[in-house]
Amino acid sequence: RELVASMLLRLAVAAALFVSAEGLLGSVARATAPAAACSRADLAMRVFDWKTRGSEAPALEGLDLGSLSKSPGSAHRAARKGRGISAGQGATCGFGTRGQKSRSGHSTRPGFEGGQIPLYRRLPKFVGRPTGPGHTKTEYEIIKVSALNQLDDGAEVDYAALLAARAVSKSKRKLNKVVGAADKLTVKNLKVRAHAFTSSARAEIEALGGSCIELSPTTGEPVAA
Repeated sequence: RELVASMLLRLAVAAALFVSAEGLLGSVARATAPAAACSRADLAMRVFDWKTRGSEAPALEGLDLGSLSKSPGSAHRAARKGRGISAGQGATCGFGTRGQKSRSGHSTRPGFEGGQIPLYRRLPKFVGRPTGPGHTKTEYEIIKVSALNQLDDGAEVDYAALLAARAVSKSKRKLNKVVGAADKLTVKNLKVRAHAFTSSARAEIEALGGSCIELSPTTGEPVAA
């Protein structure tokens, strides 16, 4: 009898342990499943940040630089200012009541630093190198077409030939430009070599059978047309 009682007690204890273990595992599974689902949903929203408004979110597997598109609602049109105070940007239009930056037009010119010495004036200066807003301007020595009248017909004309004929004076500039003049050109069949020509000077030279040969500003060689 004692042996049978001990065996029954052991079976009862084992059954109780099995039931408690099954209940514990089931509660853990039920608790972790929603958490995993929520984390995946949050991850998808963080990846796409896509508030769908009549359009589907792009697939993550096929997403590349060619299929990227902006999220609906992320781009806004420009605000229409000065259309009444009810629109939100009327009256002063967001520029304040008074002051230099509230006036119409550009408030300051490029390079202006509020009155202090600007950068292009703080930098060191070099002789022969212009500074300031016009520092990229190309400066030419001007040759008028009337100066070409001192040469013979059919001559090849460049700045050295004009200087030898005393048609022009010596200059420190390396680039030459032929421009029109009040006195018209009378010499025919000239081959004029210069770094630049105005349209009127080119037309006047070519009308008399001449040709304009444009030179490179860096090498001095003729530029291919």
